[in-house]
Amino acid sequence: MKKPLKVTLIVVGVLVAIPVVFVGTTATVNVVATNVEAADRQVYGQLVDVDGKKMNVVDQGSGEQTIVLLPGQGTASPAIDFAPLIDELDDSYRVITVEPFGYGRSDDTDTPRTTANIASEVHEAVSSLGVDEYVLAGHSIAGIYALDYVERFRDEVTAFVGIDTSVPGQPGMDADLPLGLFGTLKNLGLVRLIAGLSDDPYAGTSYTAAQKEQLALFANKNSMSPTMLNEMEHIAPNFAEAESRTFPADLPVLLFAQQNNTGVEGWAELHEKQAAHAERGELILLDADHYLHHTKSPEIAEAMKQFLGGAAA
Repeated sequence: MKKPLKVTLIVVGVLVAIPVVFVGTTATVNVVATNVEAADRQVYGQLVDVDGKKMNVVDQGSGEQTIVLLPGQGTASPAIDFAPLIDELDDSYRVITVEPFGYGRSDDTDTPRTTANIASEVHEAVSSLGVDEYVLAGHSIAGIYALDYVERFRDEVTAFVGIDTSVPGQPGMDADLPLGLFGTLKNLGLVRLIAGLSDDPYAGTSYTAAQKEQLALFANKNSMSPTMLNEMEHIAPNFAEAESRTFPADLPVLLFAQQNNTGVEGWAELHEKQAAHAERGELILLDADHYLHHTKSPEIAEAMKQFLGGAAA
C-alpha cells in the first residue's frame, strides 16, 4: 500500500506546484516586461512641478477659451484616452489635459487621494501654465472632484462640462473593495495576463493601432498601482463628503450622460437634478457606454461649442 500512497503524494505535489510555478512566472514576466516597456511608452506633454513631484499636462490648440480636461478614475493615459475629443475641440479651444498623480506620465504619490488633495494638485498644475480662466470638464469621478474644485476656485472656472460624470447620491459607492486582492493580482502579473486575454476594449472606436498599443502599455504600468489603489480606497469617503454639494447656481453646467445605464438606478434622473440646479443647465443623453467620448466625440464637441458660446468668457 505504500507505493500508491507515494504516487498520490507526488501527483498532489505536482498539482500544487503548477499554480505556484505559474504565478511565479507571471510575476517575473510582469516585472521584466514593465521595465522593458518603459522605453516603448510614448513621451508626450510636459511635466510640471506639483507638490514636489512631476505631473504631466498636455496643452493643445490656441482658441480664446481654455478647456481643462480631467479623467475618470483609473484611466491609464488620459491624454490618449481623450484624443478623439481633443481632436474635435483643439481647432476652436485651447485644451489642457491634466494627468493626475498615478495617471499617464505623471509620478506616483504617497499623498492620500482625497478629493481636496486631488483638486489642489490639479489646480497647482493648471496655475503653473499661467491659466486663470477656463472651462472645467471631466469624465466619471471627475464630477465629484469638480464640486470641491469649483467651490474653491470659482473665480477661475467659467463653466463645467460633465462626460457621464459621477454625481452625489449615486448608489453603490460605499461598497468595500478587495484592494489587497487587487494589489496582489497586480504584483503577480495577473492583471497584465487578464488584460492580454480580454477583448479589445477600443473595438469600434477611432483609435489608431498605435494609440491602442500605447493605452495598453500605460495600463500595464498604472493599473492597480499603489496610487490608484489609494484613490479607490478613498472612493467611499470622497462620495460621502460630496453628498450635500452642488455646483453654484450661477455656474453654467452642461452634462452628457448615458441614455441607458442599467448598472446605476436613476442615472439620468440624478443628472437631470444636477443640471436643473444651475440657472443655465443642460443635460444631453447619449446612446453609448460609460466612455461616451470614445464613440460620441463629434456630438459632444458640437454641443460644447454651442453651449460654451453662451458661457461667460
